[in-house]
Order: sequence, then structure tokens, then C-alpha cells
Amino acid sequence: MIILITGASHTGKTLLAQKLLKKYQYPYLSIDLLKMGLIRSGNTNLTAEDDSELEVYLWPIVREVIKTAIENKQNLVIEGCYIPFNWKEDFSEVYLNEIHYHCLVMSENYIKQHFSDIKKYANQIETRIDDTWCTINSVLEDNAHYLKMCKQYDCNYILIDEYYPEEIDL
Repeated sequence: MIILITGASHTGKTLLAQKLLKKYQYPYLSIDLLKMGLIRSGNTNLTAEDDSELEVYLWPIVREVIKTAIENKQNLVIEGCYIPFNWKEDFSEVYLNEIHYHCLVMSENYIKQHFSDIKKYANQIETRIDDTWCTINSVLEDNAHYLKMCKQYDCNYILIDEYYPEEIDL
């Protein structure tokens, strides 16, 4: 089984992947770690700020990792924001039966009520060197975009509304 976890920045993708690692003992791949490895090694001229271009660059690699894991009957959690909303188009039914996609989306209500907590827990798993770009408006905009795209592409999403759940059952 392959579990894909995506969502806007600061939604808890990496934290959820860590919890799944502990619960199921499935290895996980952070697309952000892959991104930084490719950038730091000089295998791309893209920078960490080139989100749209990074998705185009990283997705073919991640897609083939998924296929290889399925073909080898391996379980894997993959988390990151570089999973396109039309991801299903890249897989036949045989592969799709083995992939579970979950997009974490925070509601407008949740963001407005808990923005200080969102910022407070931003470094719970990853160390964010510069998080000044993360404002309530950017978080509202990003999550609204993810919700809209999930609905448009009929992607499974987990709406975080009144509170952030301690456990997310997948």
C-alpha cells in the first residue's frame, strides 16, 4: 500500500507521516527532503521557492518511486506538497488500487481561530529557518486553493475544522 499525504504548507503532513511510521512501521519519503537533496547536490538549478517548477520536476521521480514500490509489494508513505491534483492520470487501475491519497486542508474557521497554534507548531518536526512568509492571509489562500483543487479533481481530503485531530485514521 502507498499512502500519499499532501496539503498546503503548515497543515501537518510531516507530522502525520511520522505518526504513520510509528503506527504501521511503513517507511516514508519526504518530498521536501528529496527536493533539498536535488537542489543542494546541484542536480537542478531550481530553488526552494520555485514551487510550480519543482512539482513538474519532482513528480515524475516520485511517480516512478510509487510504481516501483507497488511492483515490489512494498508499503510506503510519501508526503509533500509536490503531488499534482491530477495524479491519478499517471496510473493504471492496477496501481490506483494500491494508492491511498489524502490531502490535509484547514478550514477558514480553523485558520482564523488557531493561526497562533499553526505558527507555534510549525517546527514540531522540521526546522523552518525562515517562516516570516507564513501569514494568516497566505495560509488562508493556500488552504482555499487546495480545497478548491481537491473538489475540482475529486481528490480525497481531510478537512481540519474545529480542532486539529490527535489521530487521523486513513
